[in-house]
Amino acid sequence: MSQETSTEQRIRLANLKAKQKFEGHVVRIELYGAFIDFGAEKDGLVHISQISKTRINKVTDVINQGDTVTVWIKEVDAQQGRIGLTMIEPPERTMSDLKPDMIVNGTVTKLAPYGAFVNIGVGRDGLIHISEMAEGHINQPSDVVQEGQEIQVRIVKVNRKKRQIELSLKRLEEQDIQIDVNEDEEEPMTAMELAWRSAMESQGHSLKVETRHKGRRRRKGDIRRQRAAIIARTLNARKD
Repeated sequence: MSQETSTEQRIRLANLKAKQKFEGHVVRIELYGAFIDFGAEKDGLVHISQISKTRINKVTDVINQGDTVTVWIKEVDAQQGRIGLTMIEPPERTMSDLKPDMIVNGTVTKLAPYGAFVNIGVGRDGLIHISEMAEGHINQPSDVVQEGQEIQVRIVKVNRKKRQIELSLKRLEEQDIQIDVNEDEEEPMTAMELAWRSAMESQGHSLKVETRHKGRRRRKGDIRRQRAAIIARTLNARKD
């Protein structure tokens, strides 16, 4: 450990958290990795597998003693006084952050006959199966997406043991867009709905849309379907 910083000024292990970023100096090289002084109570170890995304044969192929490097906290064992570091920038989120029906942004990385692979920032690409690309039949994934395209996808299923992520392009709007409907308020109506409402109310019919209690959330899709049902009933009433 470098003596340039006094013990009182050094970062306590208890205050270190995963993914924290630091600048440090390589103080010792070993066959299995490098020890980095980044200002903590103990020097951290960057294992050789965490030095680069690509496989390397020797630590000194990338770094040498005295080099200044950027590292991230990988894990901390306060009881043993050990700090695991990585020189590979951690992903924005991890697989444990993913939940079914979550909407995330991603980039299409590869197309296959059976679907498309998408980088959603967890260090593992997810797969949109061709059957999850559209409501109707499509001949090939390139009919819908292209490599390099930025898209929104819905999480269908996550298998953390197998590190598999199933994605979908279906039902994005209904899953993602929600609005508040208060007990005494209704969503603004379209010109057609207003016209039918005016016509029916002039004949003594009430067309008030039933809403949930104040503070409950409803999907736009549900409201639109309910409005469509009102218009259909109105048309039938006009025919009678």
